[in-house]
Amino acid sequence: MSACALFLLALLASLRSHAQQQDPNYIYHVCPNTTTYSKNSTYSSNVRALLSSLSSNSLSSPTRSHRTVEGQQSPDLVFGLFLCRRDLSREVCNNCVVFAANDTLYRCPEEKTVLIWYDECMLRYTDQNIFSETSLQNGTNGLIMWNTQNVSENQQDQFRDVVFSLMNKCANEAVNSSERFAVSKSNFTPPIETIYGMVQCIPDLSNEACFNCLQQTIRLLPTDKIGGRLLMPSCNSRYERYIFYEETAQPPHPQLDSAPPPPSQGPGKGRNSSVIAIAVVVPTTVIFLLLIYIFWAKKKKRTYETEPLAEDRDDLTTAGSLQFDFKAIEAATDKFSETNKLGQGGFGQVYKGTFPSGVQVAVKRLSKTSGQGEREFENEVVVVAKLQHRNLVKLLGFCLEGEEKILIYEFVPNKSLDYFLFDSTMQNKLDWTIRYKIIKGIARGILYLHQDSRLTIIHRDLKAGNILLDADMNPKVADFGMARIFGMDQTEANTKRVVGTYGYMSPEYAMYGQFSMKSDVYSFGVLVLEIISGKKNSSTHQMDGTAGNLVSYTWRLWSNGSPLELMDESFRDNYQTGEVIKCIHIALLCVQEEAEDRPTMSDIVQMLTTSSIPLIVPQPPGFFSRSKHEKVGGVDPSMDTFATGSVDDASITQVAPR
Repeated sequence: MSACALFLLALLASLRSHAQQQDPNYIYHVCPNTTTYSKNSTYSSNVRALLSSLSSNSLSSPTRSHRTVEGQQSPDLVFGLFLCRRDLSREVCNNCVVFAANDTLYRCPEEKTVLIWYDECMLRYTDQNIFSETSLQNGTNGLIMWNTQNVSENQQDQFRDVVFSLMNKCANEAVNSSERFAVSKSNFTPPIETIYGMVQCIPDLSNEACFNCLQQTIRLLPTDKIGGRLLMPSCNSRYERYIFYEETAQPPHPQLDSAPPPPSQGPGKGRNSSVIAIAVVVPTTVIFLLLIYIFWAKKKKRTYETEPLAEDRDDLTTAGSLQFDFKAIEAATDKFSETNKLGQGGFGQVYKGTFPSGVQVAVKRLSKTSGQGEREFENEVVVVAKLQHRNLVKLLGFCLEGEEKILIYEFVPNKSLDYFLFDSTMQNKLDWTIRYKIIKGIARGILYLHQDSRLTIIHRDLKAGNILLDADMNPKVADFGMARIFGMDQTEANTKRVVGTYGYMSPEYAMYGQFSMKSDVYSFGVLVLEIISGKKNSSTHQMDGTAGNLVSYTWRLWSNGSPLELMDESFRDNYQTGEVIKCIHIALLCVQEEAEDRPTMSDIVQMLTTSSIPLIVPQPPGFFSRSKHEKVGGVDPSMDTFATGSVDDASITQVAPR
């Protein structure tokens, strides 16, 4: 073999060896200093034993992942795992895990909880059991990364559709693969180019958990950028306009062409010059190309930005939602500018926000002096994160930093129901067909809370302001800060801390602190009457010389045989008489004084959707404002001191039960 060939082979072998053994590309790490350990402790010894075990298993693991635990008992137990990219060789995986094991001790020398990402692998350990299905899918630390180059404005919609289609295809393939890994590519025109995508879950995740985790990452990908990725402890997703993964079936590398026969030269002269040319030009070219690649790689790295999601909170790990960094929310809302303000409730302001991904959100920022404390805030996160229904608002994430308590919801463009219902200029946008759809949608949402979800949830603050309307005027029940979760066999509960809104609270709840699913049914009945009439329950209505609220007024109209007088005048003749009367009838059944007389939400949905179900005669409602000469059950109406008490529409946080 010629000297130049030997030199070239040695150079290529050296470069290949260097490429395989080079340090992995560090991305980010999280190691909160809230819990630490001393260097000479048992926990410290267990950390080193765990890292050694992970390193030794990284070369033999067929799934490029492994989990293990070190120690005999708490609080010295250490749970750890690693996950390498499935497209990389075991040698590259081993190199990354070994490097990470040493790097974590340098970056997080005394922290008990560590999570570190590289391009090639992820390594994680903590003193908490992270191996259960719930723990694996509910980690909230995360990192968003995007290329600083924007997609041209006139192509953003098309590009977003291509990316989401590509990533969802990858997600479906990964979920159905035992390796929980998939890559794919898709064409994007114009100009004609290829978009590459990759997703991966920890193999221990179930199909459902893997799918949910990937959907969470895909939803937040910054699709207005030419490249982006989102890293979570249990899954990750990425797309680029260049191939960034090792294809499973690489074509054989092309061989160097033989040099053409040299032109006729003097004896020995031509051969020597050819050898010199190859020996000098080829290695120089390879080195030059290598330098260009290194320069390009560094430049590419500089054009990528990251957006860390805030650190984990032990008391919120069951939420299964992304915890956002406050600075990211501040940027999305333009520092909570007035132009982005959507409204203001009893507990703070709501702003419209737009993330780099183009995703629009509603940001509920609780005021520091609001009645909703940390307990209610965490309750709302835990409750809403477990709910998935078209008639419930979707929680996308939260932020809890210092005094800031923020909830990030899906953006619902048409604001809340009260915005249309109680505004004389907006009422005509809600014809009877839309209002009837809203009534049925709210009923289905509450039925899901009471019966069809994994939990039994009592909302306790149903009102028009807590019903949001999407672009198609579909209702979405919102604001779960006051919700309570019931046990499997639990039907009611008592509290000394009555929360909710006057006018919507049932008598037994407002006066005695007793609440149940029938409390929500009462609130639903009030809400239906407001939807039909376009008037607040707290408004004063005159009839027969007696002032009363909307419930009392409706009862008198019903008793006099003129229920249609309740209707909003904006309906004119565009309504179905039977539907309106049926809804008034159902509402009066809902607001009956005795809780056991009220129908269940399951019954209500059947009544609304089935015309053949006969309805029973309603009994007088709770908080019924009686006339001066009227007695019910021998009770003196002068003693009915709470009859006109439901006049305040403000949210309350505490009422002394009677």
